Amino acid sequence: MVFRSPLELYPSHFFLPNFADRPLLLASSAPTARSPEDLSMFQLPTLNFSPEQVASVCETLEETGDIERLGRFLWSLPVAPGACEAINKHESILRARAVVAFHTGNFRDLYHILENHKFTKDSHGKLQAMWLEAHYQEAEKLRGRPLGPVDKYRVRKKFPLPRTIWDGEQKTHCFKERTRSLLREWYLQDPYPNPSKKRELAQATGLTPTQVGNWFKNRRQRDRAAAAKNRNRVHTAQLGRIAIDRGQSDYQRFKYDRASRNRHVHSLSNIQ
Repeated sequence: MVFRSPLELYPSHFFLPNFADRPLLLASSAPTARSPEDLSMFQLPTLNFSPEQVASVCETLEETGDIERLGRFLWSLPVAPGACEAINKHESILRARAVVAFHTGNFRDLYHILENHKFTKDSHGKLQAMWLEAHYQEAEKLRGRPLGPVDKYRVRKKFPLPRTIWDGEQKTHCFKERTRSLLREWYLQDPYPNPSKKRELAQATGLTPTQVGNWFKNRRQRDRAAAAKNRNRVHTAQLGRIAIDRGQSDYQRFKYDRASRNRHVHSLSNIQ
């Protein structure tokens, strides 16, 4: 038996109700009886699609990036009557709903899905990125300006990843603490690793050689900036001490000159 997806059986416009040839039903003060034809236009078709078949369609549309079509499909989801509960628990379908909510800017639904359903580790990376980016966008809209690194750090602290999309290991700047510890150990041994060492470290940490190289480059830049800042602080302190010493010397000279003038005036008065 050849499986045909609902997207093949029906055109995309089938999943959206067409109100062009029917009058809109407006609410009124008195209840009105509705004909079977009026009620039937709100009923979606019911087809015998299993949760696995619906999940397969969601995965295909998500991989191809056709978010608009994925949203239309989820909106009208034609399934067998007894499959609704299984549909609401299937990870691929829940992830697809989260993707649609993110791309449509419906962040409240996105947060609800991510916080109330447990996802496997394979989905963590994508869902974590959507969680953070959604909070970044809300913060930018609230502040009216793009976020800097410090702003994003504060957002991450304020809205930590829910345990449903996080394995519990502490992360810093998108690297796990275990990975950062290993990188720091290698950095203390050799701040300038050659390509073979980068590949070896990439295999040990699960990163790419490019990520390893960027981490070492950024760490060297931070160390140079910290060293320059310390030199400036020492130089400023030295200048401060020089200024204090010079001020004390000037004050002592001023006291000596005033005492000399007083003695001179006193000697003139005695002569007179």
